[in-house]
Amino acid sequence: MQLLAHYSGTTPLKLAHYSLTRSAWTGSQFSESVIKQRFILFRRAGVFYAEETATGKQTSLRTKDHAEAVTLLNTKNEATRQPAMNLQIAQVYLQHADPTLAQRTWQDVMDAMLPLKNGPTQARWASAMRDRAFDLIRSRKLMETASEHFLQVLNAGTISTNMFLRRLHNFAVGMHWLPWPVLPKLKWPAVEHKERRAITADEHQRIIEREHNPEIRAYYQLLWHLGGSQTDIADLNAEDIDWKERTISYQRRKTSVPVVITFGTEAASVLESLPKFGPLFPSMARIKENHRAKMFIKRLKTVGITGISLHSYRYAWAERAKTVGMPERFAQQALGHSSKAFVRAYSKKARVIVPSLEEYEAKIVPMPAAMA
Repeated sequence: MQLLAHYSGTTPLKLAHYSLTRSAWTGSQFSESVIKQRFILFRRAGVFYAEETATGKQTSLRTKDHAEAVTLLNTKNEATRQPAMNLQIAQVYLQHADPTLAQRTWQDVMDAMLPLKNGPTQARWASAMRDRAFDLIRSRKLMETASEHFLQVLNAGTISTNMFLRRLHNFAVGMHWLPWPVLPKLKWPAVEHKERRAITADEHQRIIEREHNPEIRAYYQLLWHLGGSQTDIADLNAEDIDWKERTISYQRRKTSVPVVITFGTEAASVLESLPKFGPLFPSMARIKENHRAKMFIKRLKTVGITGISLHSYRYAWAERAKTVGMPERFAQQALGHSSKAFVRAYSKKARVIVPSLEEYEAKIVPMPAAMA
């Protein structure tokens, strides 16, 4: 490796004859003896690199053009000499690329994401964005957001705040509205959900026996038999029932996945008690999902049950399906999810009893010997 003398404008830089050459050029008008530069320039195989003088760490500048390399080196050295001006300098450069970048706030990010949601998901998103914890950054500009601002929001909020702030942050980074992540991925607090469990057959029976409203009682019974979400079951119509094939067909509101599920004798007796035309649950269909959830919580208090919600009926259906050995593809179709991961998450607490291998082998019928 050949070291070159200090570069000057009158002396041409001759690097072509060396596979690895180094220049003392620092990107400054002062000599290295006057000001110790943090980075120096060298070229390897035609590509320019910057070497940190304190550690010897070498970083590619990703260019073969000398003038461009000198500009980049000068920028790196200026940044170390005047760190307080780094943000202002970055804002000037970025504002030329996107004039609105320097003025964009987190409220603008929230508003940009809302139209991308549909149906109940959009309503949940709008509700989540009203979280008071977000008031800490709502009017703050993206370019002026530091990691401590995010930590303040996370400390003031809940698990939901953590999840939705991640989505806002990832959207801003993905749209290149943020030149760098505000909070590194490994520094985000872990999302720790409350334990979710399925409703048991005994708990379901106690709820049904205590519920005197015929429509609400039938609604809970179909949740048990069909495993649908509370909104999908509430929106069922009599026209969704095929009595000849004994199936119910509907499209999931959340995922738009079509669901076709066969119903048994007990579910049929419930369906026969419901309207023959129009909505099966006229009253339940008119109220919002959070009101249905509150009604269910009130009913739980009257029977002394805690730790479950309407969503627990989906967990129960998935666990029952896994326990009896229903193929995963059928459970996935019934639950209306396009991914098997959701089905496995719902049914992970199912208790499956493995049969005796001896008895299982006894059920195998040997194939007849092939005729010669």
